[in-house]
Amino acid sequence: MNLDNGQSLTVGGQDLTRNGSSSGSSSRYPWEDAKKVMKPSTPTRKPQPPKPENAITIAVSSRVLFNMEKEQQIYEQQGMEEYIRYQVEHESEPFGPGPAFSFVKALEAVNARLRELYPESEELFDVVLMTNNHAYVGLRLINTINHHRELLGGSQDGPCLSLPPHPSLVSSPELFIERFCMTGGNSPIGYLKAYHTNLYLSADPGKVREALEEGIAAATMFTQEKMKEVSDTQLRVAFDGDAVLFSDESERIYKAHGLDKFFEHEKAHENKPLDHGPLKGFLEALGKLQKRFYGKGQRMDCPIRTYLVTARSAASSGTRALKTLRSWGLEIDEALFLAGAPKGPMLEKIRPHIFFDDQMFHVEGAAEMGTVACHVPYGIAQKVSRKAGKEPSAPK
Repeated sequence: MNLDNGQSLTVGGQDLTRNGSSSGSSSRYPWEDAKKVMKPSTPTRKPQPPKPENAITIAVSSRVLFNMEKEQQIYEQQGMEEYIRYQVEHESEPFGPGPAFSFVKALEAVNARLRELYPESEELFDVVLMTNNHAYVGLRLINTINHHRELLGGSQDGPCLSLPPHPSLVSSPELFIERFCMTGGNSPIGYLKAYHTNLYLSADPGKVREALEEGIAAATMFTQEKMKEVSDTQLRVAFDGDAVLFSDESERIYKAHGLDKFFEHEKAHENKPLDHGPLKGFLEALGKLQKRFYGKGQRMDCPIRTYLVTARSAASSGTRALKTLRSWGLEIDEALFLAGAPKGPMLEKIRPHIFFDDQMFHVEGAAEMGTVACHVPYGIAQKVSRKAGKEPSAPK
């Protein structure tokens, strides 16, 4: 921009004073056009986190968001004081990604699309780092988030995880993890309720069972040797049916009376919806966001896709499962009835960011093939009662 000796204001080669303005209108002042030319093409203000009561809140522990296996060994072998000392001494060294890292990135890919379609809406995913670590460890966690933000090309103001953009976006989407809860060894359950948590992911089975007993959707995540590459632009979530989306009613029949009685029971009750399981509410929350995209004509380009991956047989027992979902007003994008076949190969094709199952056999089989699989310790299939004693608490 410059003002020459003839008192003409030029911006980007445009003379904004000739004939009153660049548009030729005598009723406008030159600086009005100058402001238009100089206006930035992309916003610089970072998105604000939504209010907890409006958001879909995902609480993740530090050990599932980041790889803290070495630190966990120090805690278990040398105790809390040495653990804290080590964390403080290494607080400038970032943790590597953990099993929930790609899932969290995918949540923000959805948020970026939602903000584009509904700029003022607070119906977004909100990630809370929920850890029973000591507050001294908080600095290393913040430094780690900033490291991954910068590594992925994020801005410099505020802790966030920055993600590759959806092809339809001009600016790079960023996930700001503004909310940390460091409880210093105390139970996080009260905080989970305060944040209206829709899903809690932790490496501690005891904490997960405690959350489930309080009616909070929760699952145990595990650090895996290999994890398949997953989509950066579409969140894919896969669910088992019985004791995950549905209650364990039918599974109890199978355990007590065998497969034939199970088929008879399902046939006789195919028009009676199953009761809800622990993760029904999370599927409901995903469906609510999906409808936001459908309302804008983006059903075929929706950045959320859901899957039912069940050991049920389609003809013998699949009808009741599908009718139950319909009675709840919930859609599932794809339903795979495997009739007892291993789930791992199908999940390898789907490549979900996260898969929920109540049986460790299926969780381990999926994990061996690179799927991030979570255990939902609920229902008759559990060898350890949900009322059993808790494991020793550890930083999560």
